[in-house]
Amino acid sequence: MSGNQRQAPLAAAMKAYAAGGALAFHTPGHKQGLGAHPLLKELITGAGLRQEVSLMAELDDLNCPNGCIREAQALAAELYGADDAWFMVNGTTGAIQTMMMAALEPGDEVLIPRNAHRSILGGLILTGAVPVYLPPVLDEQLGIAMGLTAETVAEGLAAHPGAKAVLAVYPTYYGVTFDLASVAALAHAHGAMLLVDEAHGPHLPFSGELPAEALALGADMAALSTHKLLGSLTQTSMLLAKGPRVNRERVRRAGSLLTSTSPNYLLLASLDIARLQMAEYGDALVGRAVRLAEGVRAAVNDTPGLWCFGPEYLGRPGAEALDATKLTVQTAWLGLTGAAAETVLRRDYNLQLELTDAYNVLFLLTMADTEREAYALIKALKDFALRHRREPLARTRLVLPELPVRKLTPREAFFAPSEAVPFALAAGRTAAEEIGFYPPGVPLLCPGEGITTALLEHLQAMKEAGLRVSGPEDPALGTIRVVR
Repeated sequence: MSGNQRQAPLAAAMKAYAAGGALAFHTPGHKQGLGAHPLLKELITGAGLRQEVSLMAELDDLNCPNGCIREAQALAAELYGADDAWFMVNGTTGAIQTMMMAALEPGDEVLIPRNAHRSILGGLILTGAVPVYLPPVLDEQLGIAMGLTAETVAEGLAAHPGAKAVLAVYPTYYGVTFDLASVAALAHAHGAMLLVDEAHGPHLPFSGELPAEALALGADMAALSTHKLLGSLTQTSMLLAKGPRVNRERVRRAGSLLTSTSPNYLLLASLDIARLQMAEYGDALVGRAVRLAEGVRAAVNDTPGLWCFGPEYLGRPGAEALDATKLTVQTAWLGLTGAAAETVLRRDYNLQLELTDAYNVLFLLTMADTEREAYALIKALKDFALRHRREPLARTRLVLPELPVRKLTPREAFFAPSEAVPFALAAGRTAAEEIGFYPPGVPLLCPGEGITTALLEHLQAMKEAGLRVSGPEDPALGTIRVVR
């Protein structure tokens, strides 16, 4: 690794420009803080406002970089073992959609896990690609969707030999990983690319106690949410590429199409600095997060009424390993849904967690956490369990009905005129929206798919079981939006 990893070239260029004192007759309108409102000055330091500029020759151009941005991206690629890295300021949504637009064309088939993030649906609409949905493994005890099995991917590729890509989610939101190396080998053997939504794995390369990162397992491109688990600002991400299958010029053009021509340089600099922080202290900081998380997990599992699954619970197809920094605490044994537990934890203990579902709450420990935060979490959870235990929740068996028949592509359904119709009258129509439930967070209906009476009955049963509706315009399911 080069000695330049100890530098932050983009951040340095911005600091140098501000120090130069050039009289500003350019955007932004606050003129390097001169006209900023006092509230804005409270949010951003004077130094930050002086550096909140863009597109000066010294500061390079994100859409066609050949200076400090290019250097910063090259350092990020080197740190992650990639051939190329692109900075993203419109979130991992933008990174995923750039990746899809670079790899797919209208009409191309792409294999996608059914529990993929909604940004992937946006990518399907933008590209005009045709989804082939694959069922993830469902875990009855946790009530959540896990990953894909190599067998499921192999069956999908055999049934769709012309598929141009497999788009995997690795790790899942809950930190579960699967045999991505086998998926990569299968995809490449069929002439398909492996694209990875690695939003929840930007920290994986910095601890040998964590699962391997996607690029090390054969992925061609991976989208990383550096803001989620590292030190960059919200809305920043990276897109990484490795190997000969990636058309770099397509990536550049797609990114330019989807990104503002006036990207915020404070966001860009935060990516450069987050990379610097990992180069300097990544192993120590992420290693500490892993150790703290294991301590919290052990304490939770020593608390009656609570359970936090660990690596020993996994080791099977579709759920091979775990990012230990994700703490999924099951509250169902206390008799509380995840949502009810979240309310109590926020109100009575001033804890804000990351995610809830019907049976669990999810806490993230990151490189920022110390023994102080870990101890506070343990103390709160033990007191919470002591004070709120009741009869365990009755479980709803997780059953996914047969996937609906695709009538239109997501793109066709998006642009088609649509209307809301009464739920009971939607059979025979084509969906114009997505409908799913938590748990397990797997869409039961996606745009462009046909609606059947059996599917409506299943949706109604899930709703009556008290599961949380996700996706539709009308969460009460009084109506469903369909293609007119």
